[in-house]
Amino acid sequence: MEAKLHLPELFGSQVFNEWTMKERLSSASYGAWKKCVTEGTSLDISTANEIAEAMKQWAVEKGATHYTHWFQPMTGVTAEKHDSFITPAGGGRIIMEFSGKELVRGEPDASSFPSGGLRATFEARGYTAWDPTSFAFIKEDSLCIPTIFCSYSGHALDKKTPLLRSMDEVSRQAIRILRLFGDTETRRVTAQVGPEQEYFLIDKELFRQRRDLQMTGRTLFGAKPPRGQELEDHYFGAIKPRVAAYMKDLDETLWTLGVLSKTKHNEVAPSQHEMAPIYSDANTACDHNQIAMEMMKKVADRHGLVCLLHEKPFAGVNGSGKHDNWSLSTDTGHNLFKPGSTPSQNARFLLFLAAFIKGVDDYQDFLRTTVATAGNDHRLGAQEAPPAVLSIFLGDELNAVVESIIHDTRYTDAEKKMLKVGVDVLPAIRQDNTDRNRTSPMAFTGNKFEFRMPGSSLSVSGPNIALNTIMAEELEQFADELEKAEDFQSALHQLVKRTLTEHQRIIFNGNGYDDAWLQEAERRGLSNLKSTADALPAYIAPKNIQLFVKHGIYTEAEVRARYEIHVENYSTVISIEAKTMIDMIRHDILPAVSKYAAELARRAAAKADAGLPYQYEAVTAREAAELTDKLMEQCRALTSDLEGMPAGPEEAMRYCHDALIPDMDAARASVDALEVLTAAEYWPMPVYSQLLFSV
Repeated sequence: MEAKLHLPELFGSQVFNEWTMKERLSSASYGAWKKCVTEGTSLDISTANEIAEAMKQWAVEKGATHYTHWFQPMTGVTAEKHDSFITPAGGGRIIMEFSGKELVRGEPDASSFPSGGLRATFEARGYTAWDPTSFAFIKEDSLCIPTIFCSYSGHALDKKTPLLRSMDEVSRQAIRILRLFGDTETRRVTAQVGPEQEYFLIDKELFRQRRDLQMTGRTLFGAKPPRGQELEDHYFGAIKPRVAAYMKDLDETLWTLGVLSKTKHNEVAPSQHEMAPIYSDANTACDHNQIAMEMMKKVADRHGLVCLLHEKPFAGVNGSGKHDNWSLSTDTGHNLFKPGSTPSQNARFLLFLAAFIKGVDDYQDFLRTTVATAGNDHRLGAQEAPPAVLSIFLGDELNAVVESIIHDTRYTDAEKKMLKVGVDVLPAIRQDNTDRNRTSPMAFTGNKFEFRMPGSSLSVSGPNIALNTIMAEELEQFADELEKAEDFQSALHQLVKRTLTEHQRIIFNGNGYDDAWLQEAERRGLSNLKSTADALPAYIAPKNIQLFVKHGIYTEAEVRARYEIHVENYSTVISIEAKTMIDMIRHDILPAVSKYAAELARRAAAKADAGLPYQYEAVTAREAAELTDKLMEQCRALTSDLEGMPAGPEEAMRYCHDALIPDMDAARASVDALEVLTAAEYWPMPVYSQLLFSV
């Protein structure tokens, strides 16, 4: 770690970024790369060779010995295959080489990555291709080259490929709209993203004593501790020295890799924390979030800690989310979700706002599927995260503007005027124009939307692919209509008014935790897909398949493949949790509580022989024995139900939700009751009080 460097020197020191390229490449090659990034032109082999050679020389100077194509398969994490730079030079010597061909294309074995049926297991060939819009970086003595990943037949097997497609498509449709407003300068509109990352830190030695944490990332058992987050003293509290040292190391590690780590603080639950980056383009943001999650775990290990990214590691305290802040910006520096100071700017803002509102309403079910995982099911609707119902929070001020447009009523500002889109100047809407609504799934926060439903372990590519594509669809519909209009201003006003009127149901500014809202949402006709098993079938609804196929983001086969992968992942996660639970009950918990009950019985008998009272021992032994027998039967039922898992993927998913999860909940209730009864020296694993307050 180059800790002695000043931050500006430290930042990006392990990244082959634009400044390094400009310094090390010829002007012709640098210009060709720049044109490739901005205009999508291809690079000839001579340019690729020069870039590869410069990249290799820079990496070797930094101590790198290997290179790898760094890609993001459908596992949700990243993948790497490392090759050294060495090439035989004769006489038992080697030279260090790296060619443009090796830079541009790789061929990792694709047989063991999830494909959802896009390819057979015995068909091993897969390809990686360099993404020149994402900078290469050095990690652990290897030059990492961000790439896409596809099958031999050309199907996308990763998360980056469709993300790049969606970014191109939303840019294309947004520019059509901007041209209607007289903007002839903008050449590209970029989806901007800032993913906040929550996580837990626990002591490594305690982690090693919890088989459930090791196998599943969460505690399958654990009675609520006497103290959790009730005192509300952890959120934004003073950071403990051990955590502060970890955060400092994490920041410096991320900074060297060019990750814009900006904010760090304690979160609501004990041992829970957050890292938030600075806003960047969606492709970079998604890459950097993957890097951040990996480094969070590796840096934690250096400090004798374990970083937990599961959405709900501990029952009874808040879980962890990943708020996805999303917006659109032009290459001329304008945020399209920021109200302006002229009628034209405000009309543009209202049009983009209307498109977003319509898109969320039209595709609320698909947005829900993008955050549907077994882990996230523990968060959504649990009074610590948004409900499973999609809605948009605009705040009182902006909502009043919307109401005024819908009803042609006076908007109450300094002048009390009727608002006509494209003619009137909106009153200055402050960036912090309203209180924050932490219960809203999709909250407008001044110049962007905060999608609060994603879970902490999730790749943010999926939600952003959906947001980009949905927005592209609505902008395309708007452009098709407005380009044919004889009177643009009149058509614009009518379009915005009609859109807001027809999709007003998705706007909700109240308390999303209130049960009354769920009843109101049902009355409005909003979907409430409470679990992953309920949500995932919407992935392959005809309208959703059509959306992504129409815009070239996925082929129908790629959509269905991702559905199959998500379905299988859900069943696999639940099955692993069930098997781990059975293993812990049989080999750890039942023997421990049986031994404790026997010891109590022995003590009771000894006291009885001595003529002493023995009510505590007798009563506790009986309660423990009864709970033990109950748990044994529950474990048998879980085992039997696990063996009865249907073969079909959809049937297995439904079965996991309807049969296995209730079995697991019942077994957990018994185990947690036994934990409360059993003396600490007999309990076979660290309890919540130790785990949550050990750091």
